Amino acid sequence: MAATAAQIARLRRMVGEPTDATYDDDAISDAIERYRLIDEQGELPYTLDTSTQPPTEDDNEDWIPTYDLNAAAADIWAEKAAGVSGDFDFSADGGRYTRSQVYEQYMKQSRYYRARRSAATIRMHKSPEEGEDVRYWIANLPESD
Repeated sequence: MAATAAQIARLRRMVGEPTDATYDDDAISDAIERYRLIDEQGELPYTLDTSTQPPTEDDNEDWIPTYDLNAAAADIWAEKAAGVSGDFDFSADGGRYTRSQVYEQYMKQSRYYRARRSAATIRMHKSPEEGEDVRYWIANLPESD
């Protein structure tokens, strides 16, 4: 399942990359596809194949492609910040150059989008199953007389 052209265009706007000079469509699509979400019908993007050891993930054909663009944008802003992290402030010829502000602004954008990413969900399984006669010893409880 690939990211759509509309999702790629939206992510480009979110990260301030209108052209493919730095990030081509494949790189943007890869960033989007790293953050697959449970779709609106509750379908996971994968199914577990337990016939192999360890279990493997197979694509779920019922899953409607749903991605977290905010998480992808946060990663790209952090990557852009890494590219300018070596910039430093200096003064020369009566002028003051504060190039470190670029890094700070990129990190602010990364935090902005990371704060807006989708909530992560997990499925919990009750263990032991209902009706199993399992007794546990808990060390912190006082012993009965």
